[in-house]
Amino acid sequence: MKRLSELTAEAARHLQGLVFDLDGTLLTDGRLTLEAYDALHQLSAAGLHLVACTGRPAGWGEVIARQWPIALAVTENGAISFRRDGVGVVPIDRIPPADRDDRRQRLVKLADELGRQFTNVELADDNRARCSDVTFDIGERCKVPSAEVVALRRAAATLGARTFLSSIHLHVTFDTDDKASGTLFALAAAHGVEPSAALSRYAFVGDSANDEACFSAFRTTFGVANIVDHCGTLTVGPQVLSEASWGAGFAEIAATLLALREGS
Repeated sequence: MKRLSELTAEAARHLQGLVFDLDGTLLTDGRLTLEAYDALHQLSAAGLHLVACTGRPAGWGEVIARQWPIALAVTENGAISFRRDGVGVVPIDRIPPADRDDRRQRLVKLADELGRQFTNVELADDNRARCSDVTFDIGERCKVPSAEVVALRRAAATLGARTFLSSIHLHVTFDTDDKASGTLFALAAAHGVEPSAALSRYAFVGDSANDEACFSAFRTTFGVANIVDHCGTLTVGPQVLSEASWGAGFAEIAATLLALREGS
């Protein structure tokens, strides 16, 4: 991985937008700092198209798409997105409503079955706001041993589900999208951005294993420094690494991009 100081002005000026993860990337211990939020506003004011891309629930995405200076909120690891429309938001979901309801009912049954098998693992506290997955807390409020996480993923796969592992959660779903494919679909649906253009002109910032699809897909990728804790679980990591961690790392990346784009 390169240091942030090695990023060129040409690479920074080529960018049209920035896709970024939330927990561990923009957020510090789950909180949005003034430094990170100010960085978002500065990037937006500079004309960059901002896309939040997270494993967090659709309910969260609906809120931040309304309130933050972003073009899109991509949630639940790419399954469901929201774009701003005047004072409201419009959902983007490639699954028809009836099929979505059916999948949700199947997920509830699957979660009950996994709960009976793994009595020491709890559901994350944000599940009430979710549509496309059920999520287990493995590192936010509860610390689950890695061997038990591996066993839980294996059991979910046996029941026909896919899983995504983040720094704090294990997501279980029947959807086929990941963060990269979901972001590309939402950018095309909401703003007419062709996938090839998005991969070339948008950069990605992340910190954990469920960001790997974006690290692999986007041409320019950044990691905040705390990603070193998860490098052992990544086949493909970010190209460029910040010096700082968490939201401070995001702000450092933002400041570097802005300075290079302005020629200072």
